[in-house]
Amino acid sequence: MGYRRGQIVDRAIDVLDEVGLDSLSMRKLAADLGVQPGALYHHFENKAALLAAVSDEILRRGRRPAEIVTWDAELHLLCVGLRDAMRRHRDGAALIAQVHRFDAEVLEQPLRSALERGGADEHLARVGARTLVRFVLAHEGDQDDDFSLGLALLLDGLRHRLGSPA
Repeated sequence: MGYRRGQIVDRAIDVLDEVGLDSLSMRKLAADLGVQPGALYHHFENKAALLAAVSDEILRRGRRPAEIVTWDAELHLLCVGLRDAMRRHRDGAALIAQVHRFDAEVLEQPLRSALERGGADEHLARVGARTLVRFVLAHEGDQDDDFSLGLALLLDGLRHRLGSPA
């Protein structure tokens, strides 16, 4: 039976949840789908491409509908949404961090846009977004109260820097 790319990604997420990132392989996924490993290469150049597609789908599933909120409330929603998306799947944080280690543009861009809307110049928006993404990636396993406090501290610092009230 032939599978479409989206079906393969969906099943890869299921396998990720079952066995974890270290055990997710093209061979394991192919066996799970009942196809030869070579069949997966029709859709994905290599394992890295598969993992990137899985990461993108996890992030897409975690996105919340757009709301009209203040820039700092938007940052809060984006960070919590990223954390929730990562926590929804076994090794989700490790996968997203691995895929976006050298190019975090996908993760940072929405945060930069919110900061710029709040009045940040390009430099502050870039550094602020990067700092928030790194915080979320590094602290996804924290207790909810600790994560919330850490995020609040970062947002308070950005509000102060931009001269906005809390």
